[in-house]
Amino acid sequence: MQEQLSLLDLVLDASFTVQLVMAILMLASMLSWYMIVNRFLYFRNARDEMYQFEERFWSGVDLSQLYREGNERAADDHVPLGMESIFRAGFKEFSRLAQQPEMDAEAVIEGSRRAMGVATMREEERLERHLAFLASVGSTSPYIGLFGTVWGIMHSFRGLANTTQATLATVAPGISEALVATAMGLFAAIPAVLAYNRFASKVDVLSNRYDTFMDEFSSILSRQAYALRTHEKQAH
Repeated sequence: MQEQLSLLDLVLDASFTVQLVMAILMLASMLSWYMIVNRFLYFRNARDEMYQFEERFWSGVDLSQLYREGNERAADDHVPLGMESIFRAGFKEFSRLAQQPEMDAEAVIEGSRRAMGVATMREEERLERHLAFLASVGSTSPYIGLFGTVWGIMHSFRGLANTTQATLATVAPGISEALVATAMGLFAAIPAVLAYNRFASKVDVLSNRYDTFMDEFSSILSRQAYALRTHEKQAH
């Protein structure tokens, strides 16, 4: 009896529909774990690079030098992420607009902020990648498992119509294999929900840091833009 009720036998002896539900849940679980590991590594790298860039940015280094250092790393196939990507977008646009004498300081700053805003949205999209899938797995897996359970119990009770005597031993295997689908649904959903909540919190933290940096960097560029235009007027 123990052999018949082992977990593997319950899965193998289940009806085709229940087995299909189990296969879907197993695939969803494996994909969600892959994305959980992927997001964990990405957020760790994004956090480390943010701290390194912040330390370098506020060390008093010349902004042009910092931009050139980024160009050198980009030449070595290093893709700028997070705060560095926002800095590079803003400084590049600032340098381009500042060279146009007809652009006043406010227009230069506004153009730089727009460029940084686009870069910020691009970074937020990178941070939120795969989170929608984790949310979907977390919200739908229990219901998919419940569908398999209901279907399995229905299949088990239909089988009683062909028996002369209904006993617990007759119904137990069918109900047990059906309940395995619910357990697999929870097994897929719980890690996905926990990971989604954790990563969504990290997205909020990093996004707020990016917005704060954009405001601080805009203030620095604003001072430089007004100083540059004032110097040009005095020169003329």
